Amino acid sequence: MPYTIPAAPVAFRAPSLSPRELQDRLDDLARTHRVPGAQLALYTGSEVVAVHTGTADVTTGSPFTADTAVPLGSLTKPFTAALVMLLADDGDLDLDEPAAEYLAELADTPQVTVRQLLSHTGGLPTGPDSDTAAATTPARYLTAVCTARDLLFTPGTDFSYSNAGYVAAGRLVETVTGMPWPEAVRTLLLEPLGVLPAFVADAAPVRPVAAGHAVNTATGQAVAARQNLAPLEAPAGALLASALDLVAFGNALTGRSDLLPPAVAKEMRRAETAADPGTLADGWGAGLALYQRDGRVWCGHDGNAQGTSCHLRADPESGVVVAFTGNAGGATALWRDLAEDLAPLTGVRIPADALAADVLTADRGLPVGLPDCAGTYRNGATTYRVAPGPDGTPALSIDGDLPLPLVCYADLSCDLRDPATGRVEPGGRFHRDPATGTIDRVQISGRTARRADDG
Repeated sequence: MPYTIPAAPVAFRAPSLSPRELQDRLDDLARTHRVPGAQLALYTGSEVVAVHTGTADVTTGSPFTADTAVPLGSLTKPFTAALVMLLADDGDLDLDEPAAEYLAELADTPQVTVRQLLSHTGGLPTGPDSDTAAATTPARYLTAVCTARDLLFTPGTDFSYSNAGYVAAGRLVETVTGMPWPEAVRTLLLEPLGVLPAFVADAAPVRPVAAGHAVNTATGQAVAARQNLAPLEAPAGALLASALDLVAFGNALTGRSDLLPPAVAKEMRRAETAADPGTLADGWGAGLALYQRDGRVWCGHDGNAQGTSCHLRADPESGVVVAFTGNAGGATALWRDLAEDLAPLTGVRIPADALAADVLTADRGLPVGLPDCAGTYRNGATTYRVAPGPDGTPALSIDGDLPLPLVCYADLSCDLRDPATGRVEPGGRFHRDPATGTIDRVQISGRTARRADDG
């Protein structure tokens, strides 16, 4: 029988926050953050509470419901990883064999293993932009991106978030199963979970779906945004789901459903030693971000499509699972506020962000000058330039965007300062080559760029 969770909220008893209060809080926060619609679902280990609010699509005026599916963006990746892990559990592939053993298009990077694709430790670039990806095939995409020349570091020694790695993981699924990725994820994951499948490319969705929205911060006016994910990048970001759907998947990730054998779920949650994702999370497993709070290690993932923000957290120890979806960029801030409110319901503190993003006052000492960080760094087709700003402190520009001042520390970590507000956010870190002592890489928001020789 498929694993299911209650389709509607059940009676819920909490120490200090009732479902009605939670509904009111979600309504208030959606207005505050100018989010047209949102969902929150919480599994306590024994019961489910779910609330939703607002409008799914401002163009049509359709309401957000418990069943509305939202573009998940990168929260699709754990589903693709789960497919690969199931195939490995069946003996159809070996996680620690080179991925090139299964995919000819990875022949130029034979050191990269299947496990490293899932944990973003293979050194592969992020990949070309969506317009470039839309004009090519998966095989050509991977052949162009996964080259020895473009490796960011020796595979298995560091972390760089890579959509290309998940295009490759999706191709692995297709090669081994003989099914297109959408059919494989539908047959092997979604239907066993009791989830009605929905994908970005669906011309006629079989369930209610939400549009993403761009919101004018001056007027508060929301405008529906078009999803522009290239078809070949589907394994990295094409799924739509509701918060209740995500809770069902989160239960599988904690080993509490029949979808994933407990040993497979545990292996997905095992931290890779080399995976230091910086501001994205506190660690990374085989397809799952890991978050540390109060001696617990949560698993999950975040996802942003065009005008959406979706989040999943699951605690294997307590069984608590939390899922949130929102259909505007401001929903990320809404999620952070909600996560703080959920402690009374769960008895545990839910990590909205990496611990590094939670504690800006870490004992790093005073900011320092770091003149040798200046230079040009590259991740595939993306160019990172670090140069002195007007006040002499370094500033970072990505592909020619407005430079953001950097606040650097002796441990090579750095924060980004908003030039308009002065607000400081965790940025990332520089690396020194252990052989030469020179700075040779920078990691910003989990993506690593390698110093370029051409300045």
